[in-house]
Amino acid sequence: MPKNNKYLTKRQVVREQARRKRKVKRVIPLVVLGVGLIFLAASIYWVSSNRPAQAARDYTPEDVVYDMPLFAVHEMEPFNPAAIPFLPEGDPQPVIALSETFHNFGVIGLKDVVTRDYVIANHGDAPLTISRAYTTCGCTTAEITASVIPPGKVALVNLVFDAGFHDTGGQTVQRGLIIESNDPQNPRTEIWVQASVRNTP
Repeated sequence: MPKNNKYLTKRQVVREQARRKRKVKRVIPLVVLGVGLIFLAASIYWVSSNRPAQAARDYTPEDVVYDMPLFAVHEMEPFNPAAIPFLPEGDPQPVIALSETFHNFGVIGLKDVVTRDYVIANHGDAPLTISRAYTTCGCTTAEITASVIPPGKVALVNLVFDAGFHDTGGQTVQRGLIIESNDPQNPRTEIWVQASVRNTP
């Protein structure tokens, strides 16, 4: 039946309007779903392209660098990219790689002091310079064996979390180690730990 027929009955007009509304209602969710999938794919790509590479935990003693070590404590200074000694564009660049970016200590006592070791590797073609390392809370410290890591070498990190530093009993807390380096793709990398602190020692 022609849709523009001026002789359509009132019932036919109502049916045609209802049919058009149903069609629109079916199209809108598909458009929303399509836009959502595009946004999700773009987010996953952005996160994965800005994540530091994975460093292997297996290394030889000859791979470890002990040169100008760093001791990271709690700081509140904001991230300042201008303070990082980046290498000129077009030159060989460093690539930071971490053995792990998150660790859960699980349930610990009220006064427990727990530690975790990490590897920072340089997968790039130029020296990796750690210009600054700090923690998000005074209860967390970290010692890094070197602030300059040649290509193919690693530095070791010993992170310490002291549950008794603050009153954290009965809480699940997360603390971070922030590393600023001259990797142009990842100038600021983070390692996080979590612990559920009991109310008793």
